[in-house]
Formats: sequence, structure tokens, C-alpha cells
Amino acid sequence: MEIKLLFIFFSLSPILLLLFPFSFAQMSGFVSLDCGGNVNFTDEIGLKWTPDDKFTYGEISTISVANETRKQYTTLRHFPADSRKYCYTLDVASRTRYLLRATFLYGNFDNNNVYPKFDISVGATHWSTIVISDANTIETIELIFLVTSPTINVCLSNATTGTPFISTLELRQFNGSVYYTDFENDYYLSVSARINFGAQSNAPIRYPDDPFDRIWESDSSKKANYLVDVATGTQKISTNVSIDVNRNEIPPVKVMQTAVVGTNGSLTYRLDLENFPGFGWAVIYLAEIEDLAEDESRKFRLVLPGQPDLSKLVLNIEENARGKYRLYEPGVTNISLPFVLSFKLGKTSDSSRGPLINAMELNKYLEKNDGSLDGDAMSSVLSQYTSAELANEGGDPCLPVPWSWVRCSLDPRPRIVSIFLSSKNLTGNIPLGITKLTGLVELWLDGNMLTGPIPDFSRCPDLTIIHLENNQLTGSLPATLMKLPHLRELCVQNNMLSGRILSGHNNNLVLNYTGNINLHKGSRKGSDIEAIIIGSAVGAPILLLVTIISFLVTRKGKKKYNVKDHRVSHPSQSTVSSNNDDGPVEGAQCFSYAEIKISTNNFEKKVGSGGFGVVYYGKLDDGKEIAVKVLTSNSYQGKREFSNEVSLLSRIHHRNLVQLLGYCREEGNCMLIYEFMHNGTLKEHLYCPLTHGRSINWIKRLEVAEDAAKGIEYLHTGCVPAVIHRDVKSSNILLDRHMRAKVSDFGLSKIAVEGVSHVSSIVRGTVGYLDPEYYISQQLTDKSDVYSFGVILLELISGQEAISNESFGVNCRNIVQWAKLHIESGDIQGIIDPALRNNYDLQSMWKIAEKALMCVQPHGHLRPSMSEVVKDIQDTISIEKQSRRTSDELSRNSMHSSIKTSSTDLGAADNFLSIDESITLPSAR
Repeated sequence: MEIKLLFIFFSLSPILLLLFPFSFAQMSGFVSLDCGGNVNFTDEIGLKWTPDDKFTYGEISTISVANETRKQYTTLRHFPADSRKYCYTLDVASRTRYLLRATFLYGNFDNNNVYPKFDISVGATHWSTIVISDANTIETIELIFLVTSPTINVCLSNATTGTPFISTLELRQFNGSVYYTDFENDYYLSVSARINFGAQSNAPIRYPDDPFDRIWESDSSKKANYLVDVATGTQKISTNVSIDVNRNEIPPVKVMQTAVVGTNGSLTYRLDLENFPGFGWAVIYLAEIEDLAEDESRKFRLVLPGQPDLSKLVLNIEENARGKYRLYEPGVTNISLPFVLSFKLGKTSDSSRGPLINAMELNKYLEKNDGSLDGDAMSSVLSQYTSAELANEGGDPCLPVPWSWVRCSLDPRPRIVSIFLSSKNLTGNIPLGITKLTGLVELWLDGNMLTGPIPDFSRCPDLTIIHLENNQLTGSLPATLMKLPHLRELCVQNNMLSGRILSGHNNNLVLNYTGNINLHKGSRKGSDIEAIIIGSAVGAPILLLVTIISFLVTRKGKKKYNVKDHRVSHPSQSTVSSNNDDGPVEGAQCFSYAEIKISTNNFEKKVGSGGFGVVYYGKLDDGKEIAVKVLTSNSYQGKREFSNEVSLLSRIHHRNLVQLLGYCREEGNCMLIYEFMHNGTLKEHLYCPLTHGRSINWIKRLEVAEDAAKGIEYLHTGCVPAVIHRDVKSSNILLDRHMRAKVSDFGLSKIAVEGVSHVSSIVRGTVGYLDPEYYISQQLTDKSDVYSFGVILLELISGQEAISNESFGVNCRNIVQWAKLHIESGDIQGIIDPALRNNYDLQSMWKIAEKALMCVQPHGHLRPSMSEVVKDIQDTISIEKQSRRTSDELSRNSMHSSIKTSSTDLGAADNFLSIDESITLPSAR
């Protein structure tokens, strides 16, 4: 089965981060770093700890937490909450599997009483968002992965509250095929739960009982409180007999010597899983540790909602393990799991003993990011400057965030577009690795001590700006530079260049070569370049002047962007042109002012208003109901937005987009005529339920979300080129007489340019829905609409407005901050709209909540596409409908039967599952 992972990436600050690594040697497969420590020591369980005192970045703080005496938790290292990332580089053995563990004990080290929240990544892959919710509790995260390189980078970054810090960082090497999966080259395993059932104390089991130092939490410990709904009749059992655990994952003998049994015939549990929903790796560890009589048997089934095939399988521990006191590991290495996992072990009707479970392990697949396409090229650049500070920035140059001196494209596998190394004391030749950066647009190497010739940059066709001035470069000015098609600015003054400036084919190039006494202008021929060349000692002021002149000339010579040049088309629609004057617009019906006045009965019935103006109800001669949007003279949209909306909606048609019937532009009036939407806006139904009688229920909210998502998806994928709405919000989602949703208001929409990753645009939109990355970069992408839609999903869950000064508490003003605090701490009940009155399936609620968090990631490339959002909403609707069907069936059955749920005979459950007794017994993985 193909993996289709849901990416749960948490909040990332939209700023550029810097990476500072330090390398630590591996010792006997174990690395234990005491962050902030200053001495080597061996702890109480025999682990040898090494301080990170050679790490020169960040600061050390000493903390004291009640009941915590372990030396590694008396110090920590913390870093500024700035636009940098701070990395440890760990040496590893390639093609080997490891467990990576990081722990965080806040201890209020900064005396701020502000719980920190920041990101941690492994190489180019975002690992987790660390959310501290208790100053005295240790947060632990673990990752299992196959190493494919001699080092790994673990980086802290993106503090949204407080400052990044770390207490310990650990590596544990596995042997052989432990934790082997078919997907390990592309996915990490993020550890979600590792439970020791029947533990005799609340203390976790780890090294030396577990030779790999995995931490097995007791099912009764405070930390294992994700276990709820434990069935009555659940009892602990144990044995002193050694267990044969020489199987796949080799769990500790001590873990397998304890278990729980269902004396009433069943074991039921509900777990809150970290990082889910998504696809994962799930294994239960079983060993028969009770002496059964010859006429006794233990057979049971794992009943897992949504997994009917697994629920058919009969487990017989002694038979499958081929004896007592031997390990049996039934498991699935690729299974879809929800955030809240309910499962049941129920004995079969022919079993004399209730089910048994010793341990369980659940991990989520975390997709490995392959990183920038320019990683190898930048490695060769860094190899030339091993002692320079810039070389400290290891790992991937672009992901999860760029180095401090580069800028990268926004593509899923980005390329470097800018290098800023001015005045960095660089020596030697210009690194040839730079010439391999095929997406490079800007290169700033001025003010260094570079020598040697200027290399051939013909492999960088997008280069627009090159600054090499104030170095000691020699040789000629390569003719290939003049032939770069997009080069507009070339500064090589104050070097030691010689020869002649040869002709090229580049228009409007500003070239400054002053201060190169042996470099002269060559002869011009018919196809010579038409460039502004500064060859005398006129200096920077003249360069600035001619640059400005060149820019103005270029601007004057360029055609204005017009929808006519970038048509929106669809196989079923003809393309039309648009105009920004007062003339007619092709493809849209032009109504006269008199017609509209009659249709609206002299604008009698007002049905809405906004920054654009007022909306009136009307009816055409054929009886068709209409909504007339009358733009005021000082309209926020203005004439440009009016023409934009007319030109767009006259050519794009989709059942989830409000249909534009025509327009009117005469006698100083600008009006848009739409189909009438009888049930108003989604915003009105969420925040003004009394207006419409009652609030819409959860299933209807999901259907509205599906309709709106389909409309936006059509704009992004069904239009050529794509259309970016730019003002997606709940008041722009309208509902017809059948409560079907349609997206409206295209006054701010932008047409994407084919082949370009973004559209540079002055920021427009609505506060609360505005994409933070777009706001900072002014680079609009379709992921800006995704962010806005994520806000709408949070509104649908909570019934709260996007911005509020009262609803979200002291520290939050917007719904995104508020919802994240609750969702990431597992408290989804804290944000669910009370008007829903518990009439929803919790799994469907979690699925939408997780999707909403993915949509509002601050970095656009981490957000899903609208197509992915549509699919997940449809899956959620299926979950909700199935839940309702099941509830209805149970309700009907309860009227006709009196089944005792506490019965030790699960024959009724067997019949309910329609289990085929001929199914082959499961074997170990």
C-alpha cells in the first residue's frame, strides 16, 4: 500500500535563520550530550555524558527543578530568538539505524515565565515544534532513522515565544535490521508511544535493561496519561522467567515479563497519539507469561475501528510464538492512524482466557526532505572557506530555512537565487561551485580580497545582478557575461582586469569597470550590446544616476501587465479580453442603469454592505433573483478592482464560484450583478446564528468547507494561468437556498504568471486572514489562499472570529495563535464551538484541526495544496457520516436486543464483525 502521509508541520516564523554547528564524535554507538555542561560524567544508570562546552554559540543557564537531581538536567544551552538557526553536527556511521533523542527542561531559566515555543529540525527536515507547557516537566522527542551520510545536523530555530533551548541530545545506535522498513530511505519514524503494560512501578524502563536505551513508559505512570478508557477487569500480571526476545525489534526482557490481562474477556484502551493523524508503524509485543492448563487457551482479536481486515485476525500467542515465554510481534508497518486511537482486544468465543498485552510501540512516518537542489554545489563553495564564519553554516543551504547569506526560491526543492558575501574577507579565486547554481539571480562578492580570473557564468542564465567590485581580480572580462540574457547590472570596478570589453547581445546593461586601468571598451558592431558603460573614474554617484535612468527607461519601455496578456482559460470556456477603461468588457453582459433601477425597485431592499459599498436585492424580467453590488465612489476596491472582478468572473465558471451575471458602468455608477445567494454569508451563520434561527451543525460546516475549497481549488488548478483569490474569508463565502457554498468577491484577485513561482504584489487582503509570508515578502502565491482557508477551518471548528480582543485571552489576538496553543497541547475541546452540542465525531474534528494547522504554517512551501485540502475534507465527511450511521445502527439495535457489553463471551462481537474463521493466522512481520 502506497504511503500518503499527512504532513504536520507546526508554526514557523517567516524569517531567515542562521546555522551554527559543532561536531561531536560517536563513542560505542552512543552519544550523550549534556547541553550547557562542562565536565564528563557517568550517570546513575551507567550512561557516559559529554559536555557541549566546545559549542561557542548560545549561552548557558543553570536551573533547579524540584525532584530533579540528574546532573544533565541542572544546565541547559539557550540561543537568541533571532533570525538564525543553531545546529549541532553529530558524527554517525553511514547506512546504520539510530535513535535520536532530544530533551527540554525549561525551569524558567530566563525568569520570564513565558513558556518557549520553537522548532527543531534534522538536516532539511522539520522534525517537531517544541511547545513548553510546564516549567518543571521534561519534554522528550525521539526519531528513528537510517543514516545515509557521515554526519547529521540537529538545529533549533524559529522561536515564536521565549527563546530556543536544549537540555540533552542523544544518539543510540541499533544493530542489524532493528526497525527496518521498506520506506526508510524516504521516511523517518517519529516516536509517538512506547508503552510497557503491567509495569510494576511508575518508573520507565531504559538502559541497561534496554541495551538500545529506548524509554518504555509505564502504562500507569503520570507521563503515560494518554491511556484512558481502560476496561474493567484489567489486571496486571508478571513473571520472573526469562523471555526469549530475539526477534525483530528485541524489546527488553524486563518489559516482556509484565503484562495486563482482560479477566472479563476484553482489554479496551484509548490513546492520544503524538503527531497523528497520518500513516505510521505499529507493533504490539506479546509473550505468554501465564501457565495455562492443557484444556485452556488464549485466543483474541484486535478490534481496530476502520481496519476491518486487521480486526478479523485471531491472535494465539503461544501458537504464534511457538512456545511460552517467547516473543511474538504482530504489527503493521504501514497503517493509517487517527490522533485519538481506540482499540480493543477481545477474546474469541472458543477461548477460555481473556486477552493479554505486554507492550506496544507506535511511530509516525515523517517524510524526509531531500533538501535544496544546490546542496552539492554549495558544499564545494564552503570547502574553500573552512575557517571562515560562513563555513559554520552546515546542513542544507535552504531548508528548513536558508543560511544567513543566501536567499532561496519558494519551490518544494528550492534553488539558491541570491548570494550575499560582501566584505567577508574572502580570499583566493571565486569558487567554481557558484557557477553551478543554475537558478542564481544575484551575486554579491564585492569588498573582498578575491584574486584570479572571473569564471564562466553561462550556466547561470537567470543572473541579473553581479557585484565583483573592490577585489583583486585579474584577467579579461569574459564575453559570456555580456551574453547573459537577463543581466542588468555588472560592477567590476577597482580590480586588476585587463583586455577589452567584448560585444554581446544584452540590452540595457549597466556596466561599471572604472579603476581597471588596463581594461578598455572594445569596438561596436551591428549586434553589439546597447549598454550604459561607465569606463572613466566617475565613481558611484554617476553609476547610481545611470542606474536610475536605465530603470526608468526600462520601465517606460515595458508593456503594462494586462489580463489580455495572460488569459484565463478552460477547455470548456472561451477566453476573453478585459479593459480597464470605461468601455465594454467582453464576455459580460452590460446592464443599463435604468434596467438595474427597475430590477431593484429603485434600490429598495438592502441585503448587505461592506468596504466596497452596498448590496441590493433585485429581480430581472425573467424572474431571476439578483444581488446588485453598488460600489461607492471612495470604494476600497475602486475602478481597478471593479474591472478586475468583471474580467475574471466573465470568463471563469464553476458551481462553487458565485456567478457574475453582468455589470453596469454609467452615470458615474459602478455596479456588479450576481446571482442572488439566499442564505447570506458563512460569517453570518457562524457569528449571528439568531439571524438564521440556529447555528449550522458540524456535518453542514464540513460540506460548506468542501464547497468553498473546491471553488478555490478550481481557481488554482482549473484556470490557465491560475488565479489567486487574495481575499479568502468567511464573509466571502456565500450560501444559496440549498446551503451550498460559493466563493465570491474577486476584486483583489491576481492572475499567476506561468513558469514563475510567485507574483510580486503590494500586500492586500483582510487582517486575520492575511498570509504572514506574503505580508513580509510581498510575494503572492497560491499558498496565500491556503493560509486564509486554514483560518476559515478554525472558524468552522470554534465559531470564533479571526480577530478578537476579548475571545482569545491576554496573549492572543488572532484565532491562529489561540487555536494552535490548544490543538498542540491536545486540548481540542477547548476550541470546539459549544453550539455544536457534542454532535460530532472527535476523530473528524481532529482531522480538520490538524489540516487547519497545516494550512496556516507560516512558510508557504509547508502548506498543502487546495487539492490536498479538498481530499482531506472529503475524507473527514466520510468519517463523520460513517460515525453517524454506526450510531444510528447501535440505536436501532438497542431497541431490539439487550446485549450485555460486559459479557465474557464475545460471540456477539464476532457476529458484528462478520469474521471469517478461515482467515489465516497472522505471522510475525
